[in-house]
Amino acid sequence: MSKIVIIGAGPAGLTAAYELLKKHSGYDVVVLEKSDCIGGISKTVRYGGNRMDIGGHRFFSKDQAVMDWWTEVMPLQGAPSLDDRLLNREVKLTAGGPDPETTDRVMLMRNRVSRIYYQHHFFDYPISLKWATLKTMGLGTTMRVGFSYLHSVFHKLPVTSLENFYINSFGRKLYSMFFEGYTEKLWGRHPREISAEWGAQRTKGLSIRGILKDMLSKIFMSREARARKVQTSLIEEFRYPKFGPGQLWETVAQDVRDAGGKVCMNCEVTGVEAENGRITAVRYLENGVETRLEGDAFFSSMPIRELVDDLPAVPAEIKAIADGLPYRDFVTVGLLVNRLNLKNETRLKTLGDIVPDCWIYVQDTNVKLGRIQIFNNWSPYLVKDPEHTVWIGLEYFCAEGDDFWNMSAEDCARFAMDELVTMGVINSRGEVLDFHRERVQKAYPAYFDTYAEIDRVIDYLSGIPNLYCVGRNGQHRYNNMDHSMATSFEAVHNLTHGVTDPENIWNVNTEKAYHEEKAK
Repeated sequence: MSKIVIIGAGPAGLTAAYELLKKHSGYDVVVLEKSDCIGGISKTVRYGGNRMDIGGHRFFSKDQAVMDWWTEVMPLQGAPSLDDRLLNREVKLTAGGPDPETTDRVMLMRNRVSRIYYQHHFFDYPISLKWATLKTMGLGTTMRVGFSYLHSVFHKLPVTSLENFYINSFGRKLYSMFFEGYTEKLWGRHPREISAEWGAQRTKGLSIRGILKDMLSKIFMSREARARKVQTSLIEEFRYPKFGPGQLWETVAQDVRDAGGKVCMNCEVTGVEAENGRITAVRYLENGVETRLEGDAFFSSMPIRELVDDLPAVPAEIKAIADGLPYRDFVTVGLLVNRLNLKNETRLKTLGDIVPDCWIYVQDTNVKLGRIQIFNNWSPYLVKDPEHTVWIGLEYFCAEGDDFWNMSAEDCARFAMDELVTMGVINSRGEVLDFHRERVQKAYPAYFDTYAEIDRVIDYLSGIPNLYCVGRNGQHRYNNMDHSMATSFEAVHNLTHGVTDPENIWNVNTEKAYHEEKAK
């Protein structure tokens, strides 16, 4: 029986374990997780009867294999959820599916609503040129946006940075309003210092030209063609586990255990041993005791920087590149309030008539806040009392060890409350009933510093035949959850079919299509 060691109990690691144990035979699987939580950054944090989705995770993919996999693990709802029922809201149901009011292992269907909040006004996300958008911007700003875009059409900048990529796609004015400040919040670097590759990956196919083309097509195409177009536009709904993404991964971890695998918590890998070009064992620390674990194949979703540090006899130039790979860290401040000072001016019905957004992107540069999650809208079951309270998550991007990261939980919460008052989202700190702070290391692999040379590191790691690098940090790529899972699908295929070239694993999430656009 082949011994498989998997580093990390996030989406990539657990997907690999599940695939090996549930769909193949002859594998002894051990998963080593550094923390005490299942799911990596896709975990769900419990506090005071409420739950926090760290980062927000829509369960949607253009990869049908991923969609089918999620359904296999957690079936779609067959009866209305709490808010659907109370609001008499129509929702897509699956015949024979479980009732979320009586069953926990169930996936909900949710509306996709995310908007930009800029200068006390809501705008579509991604930005659109609908009449409501132009009216909100005002005639003067709309004119400047238009002329700025026309200038960018005829005066293309070399695509040498993320800044130039955005200006070419949207014009300098729209870039300055909706991309420049937010990008600097997210990465801690001005867009002129960041590789254009990140923008190409995260805003694939989105541009003013694409927006205008979409608008004109809707005006002139037939009703039937418009109906078909809806099927390939930005997703309008997504799946979501009753208790958040962590619930699904906790379920997968239990399925792995039930299938004979081991998922070991609080086990931090401290070293990797190799012989004749192959990995032979890892060493990990558990309760202060270091243990050696041999294996035949190794799946790594740990950060590349840490993996290379742990490998023996790595060439100095490869180690220098890996050590220079940057990350952005993440803080979420959960606040419980009775209400938000934001009016629901949409036609969407919500409990308490709160705004219907899952995420609100904060483009204002006078606050550090990057996004607001409204957990009530992800799932009513994330909130202890969703009819009378609103549970929100304020998302901040920072660097581990900086002043914001090192704030006490109390000071961080007060800082967050004051920013909401500045924005007019709440009226005073006194409206906050409770708070909780979560910090996440290496949440976002970044595309600057030594990233331009990462192919040399990839080539080196690819030369180790029994090593499979999977997941967001395992590949230092800003993967969504489904992409991380897909890297494990490919890795398991290679292992079980004797494929030694890992190119297919590294090629996941390199297609040129927007992440949240339906496949045609």
